[in-house]
Amino acid sequence: MAKWTIDTMHSEVLFKVKHLVISTVTGSFNRFSAALEADKEDFTDAKVSFTADIDSIDTNNEQRDGHLKSDDFFNAEKYPQLSFTSTSLEKKSGSDYVLKGNLTIRDNTKAVELAVDFGGVAKDPYGQTKVGFEATGKINRKEFGLTWSAVTEAGGIVVSDEIKLLLNVQFVKQA
Repeated sequence: MAKWTIDTMHSEVLFKVKHLVISTVTGSFNRFSAALEADKEDFTDAKVSFTADIDSIDTNNEQRDGHLKSDDFFNAEKYPQLSFTSTSLEKKSGSDYVLKGNLTIRDNTKAVELAVDFGGVAKDPYGQTKVGFEATGKINRKEFGLTWSAVTEAGGIVVSDEIKLLLNVQFVKQA
């Protein structure tokens, strides 16, 4: 089984959420780790594990980041990481795959499905073998215990329940 680890310098883990239904706030996790194991060249037998440190959340606003780390949302003190463990990676056609697995946030584990674009395999200038993927999907934050909500004076929702996920990841093959 070939082992791969995430190249954090060439990877990003983003999320997007509607704010006041009129604009989108983008955030990221700055500290994360992931491993991939696969024997097949097309990665259809891949097993993927991923964790992100909640304390590394970054929405480009310190006050908002603090709120997201609080018990209203992630509760970083009690639940310092979110995690994902794959159950399957299925090739649909060409570079299109579907990654299924279990996402855990705040001790709530739910099955999720991500659309994956397999970017291919390449050697970098240092002779390392790398593989790239872009994964996208949607989750409902309330299913994971992120239930804080507020309503504007006019009755509008402050934060949508739907969270869009976007992961651009590169893995390095281990010797």
